[in-house]
Amino acid sequence: MDDDLIDDDGRSLSRKSRLPGAGFFYPDSLDEEYADRRAREAIEGAEAVVVADGDADGLACVALLRERYDAALDVAPFEASLAARLDPGLDDGDDDDEDEDTEDSPVGLVTASPHSLSEALDRVAEYADAGVDVYVCDLCPDDESVVEAADAVTDRAATVRWFDHHQWDDDVASAVRAAGVDLVIGESDEECTADVALRSLADDFPDHLVDLAAVTRDHDLWIKEDPRSDDLADYAHWASAEEYVTVVGRYGPALPEPVVDYLEDRRVEKERLIEAAVDRAELHDVGPWTVGVTYGRCSQNEVAEALREDGADAAVIVKPAGSASIRGSEGFERAHEVAAQVNGGGHPRAAGCKPDVYDDMLDYAHHWTTEGQATKRVILAAFERLIEDDGTADE
Repeated sequence: MDDDLIDDDGRSLSRKSRLPGAGFFYPDSLDEEYADRRAREAIEGAEAVVVADGDADGLACVALLRERYDAALDVAPFEASLAARLDPGLDDGDDDDEDEDTEDSPVGLVTASPHSLSEALDRVAEYADAGVDVYVCDLCPDDESVVEAADAVTDRAATVRWFDHHQWDDDVASAVRAAGVDLVIGESDEECTADVALRSLADDFPDHLVDLAAVTRDHDLWIKEDPRSDDLADYAHWASAEEYVTVVGRYGPALPEPVVDYLEDRRVEKERLIEAAVDRAELHDVGPWTVGVTYGRCSQNEVAEALREDGADAAVIVKPAGSASIRGSEGFERAHEVAAQVNGGGHPRAAGCKPDVYDDMLDYAHHWTTEGQATKRVILAAFERLIEDDGTADE
């Protein structure tokens, strides 16, 4: 395939909004090979290993743990990389491999999602030294299939501690604890996982990391009272995991000037993508709720907020890669129930899913050219089933 066909820099914003990023077009086998190599480099010889979600909440936990183990990386190489991104004339390397030239921390980081959690734990069990400390942060397994991998890790590790704040199935939580894991689950509408880690570790953390947990909560629970929380969310999304952990570990939520400049530069296009997604949105009445549905590459939280301002109780943002974000409000706190019906999960007001409607690339081609019509129908049907289930329960 010609690289120009998947090069974001060569697309108009309209096309970029409708198509997935270049990484989508790489085979999973290549992604798995790269993920396995990077995980092995991070895990082998580490004093502790953290398996974490790659968002601001999961990565804040990593910053706390590296502080606890006195294992933070030097921030200078990452600040130099930021300067190069703002001034292409200084860039003499490949951004995709920017972390490969940095040292590895004694607290190794493996990023994962709920769908890749078992594979990440398998890698820890295979590559970690015996007696290592293992932490899992901001990840909720979809079902009990993760227990076998958790068993293998507890057999290898000295301790396994798991911090989270999502909505857990009681049977899954019991099975994970029975495997020997110290599992702490916070209240999903009161704490983010960084809060859970902060109180569970019970160390005397510096003020800037205590502040980091508080500002992360402001974003993760969609409180939106601290303007710095948007900076953390955007930076976690655009930077590499190692860069984010190192920078916020050093500065907390008071991000340094190079980061602020970088965010301002990236937000120009971000705002245009948000506008495109909002312009495409349609409102649907489903029982007592108004559901706003749209499609495109965009920042889902800002789009959801715009749809709420237009009268939506819930927002569905379908992405070109096939997944979807579901956002609720005070009038709809069942996003996780909708997502659970279509291969996903999450919180009452924030959830994600990827409906199983893609059998081959022709289905994806249809997805892109129809702006996700099949996925939209499946998710709207899940909203309708909530009403049916409520009626059955009443009877």
